[in-house]
Amino acid sequence: MSQPVATANRLSMTQVLICGAAIVTLSMGIRHGFGLWLQPVTMDRGWSRETFAFALAIQNLMWGLTGPFAGMLADRYGAFKVLLAGALLYAGGLVLMALATSGLAFTGSAGLMIGMAQAGTTYAIVYGVIGRNVAPDKRSWAMGITAAAGSFGQFLMVPVENWLIGAFGWQQALIVLGCLALAIVPLAFGLKEPAAPAPVGSQQSIGQAVREAFGYRSFQLLMAGYFVCGFQVVFIGVHMPSYLRDNGLTPDVATTALALIGLFNVFGTYAAGSLGQRLPKPLLLSSIYALRSVAIVAFLLLPLTPMSVYVFSAVMGVLWLSTVPLTNAMVAQIFGVKHFSMLGGFVFLSHQIGSFLGVWLGGRLYDSTGSYDVVWWMAVGLGVMAALLNLPVRETAIERGSVQPA
Repeated sequence: MSQPVATANRLSMTQVLICGAAIVTLSMGIRHGFGLWLQPVTMDRGWSRETFAFALAIQNLMWGLTGPFAGMLADRYGAFKVLLAGALLYAGGLVLMALATSGLAFTGSAGLMIGMAQAGTTYAIVYGVIGRNVAPDKRSWAMGITAAAGSFGQFLMVPVENWLIGAFGWQQALIVLGCLALAIVPLAFGLKEPAAPAPVGSQQSIGQAVREAFGYRSFQLLMAGYFVCGFQVVFIGVHMPSYLRDNGLTPDVATTALALIGLFNVFGTYAAGSLGQRLPKPLLLSSIYALRSVAIVAFLLLPLTPMSVYVFSAVMGVLWLSTVPLTNAMVAQIFGVKHFSMLGGFVFLSHQIGSFLGVWLGGRLYDSTGSYDVVWWMAVGLGVMAALLNLPVRETAIERGSVQPA
């Protein structure tokens, strides 16, 4: 049975949602626009697209690799300290990204530093606070609200970032974003949880929680599906602006496309979180992945026009991050909230391995073939695979022996 969240020492749900949503709006909104920097950075520095893509691939991989440890620290010492460290890393990484004059330095800042920063300022950390402070019967909805905020961040920030690049140049635009990332610091105070009471009875250790999760079939299937999510959304988010320009469409079309994805994902993630309270989450996830593949096939086969791009962006927007509240709500529902940030970090690691391959293969295969076609069709096939993998997932709470539920 799903365990209720203790009412003692709990933060206000309204406070958690407002501060958590604002943090995700900033952290996700900034990163969603990185694809706008591909052409100005590579042209100014004389780098290949693979150099830029590899740095962002490392960013996504580092985000995933650091995620379980950031979650572990947040579960043990509180999300507040992790958010502070993440905000400082984010600001520093953006400034150094602007100053980098070599591919190695660019990878260190845009890749390593910002990747670690995102692990400490995005979903796994904020969702851990939600899991501990929102009752189970509202948890999926609350996670949907926060994911929708991240989508609103994309809608809000992509046009802003495009304007900053045009008005001040790509380097100054990154420095401005670095200053903006520091706004996460005051918001983190709203997620500072009171000290938890001393645990009673036998408690599950970190090692036991990890072994239990990785030995559970449904957890393995959720990780495999999330891998596909990462591959698809990061490939599209980073490479679609260049794909559209390569095919003769103006930069404004690419900017509008990314903004539409963010706008429509506000509705998609909220709807997914709300539907997850009433319908089987595995079926919802399977439907999302299948519909993504259908949308990509239609996009590739139909004539490429601004209108077809906008329709595709709107459809993909509805499906974009709608997997996030459903996947994370199931992890909390199956295993409890004691080690939720850490386990959410492990699931997200799989997502980020997919992200690494999606963004890196996009640049690699473009440089070798002059086309993104192979990676587009890989995204289609992986979407079908993920739709099938999520069908047998069981979302009921795991049964344990003598160890108390987390």
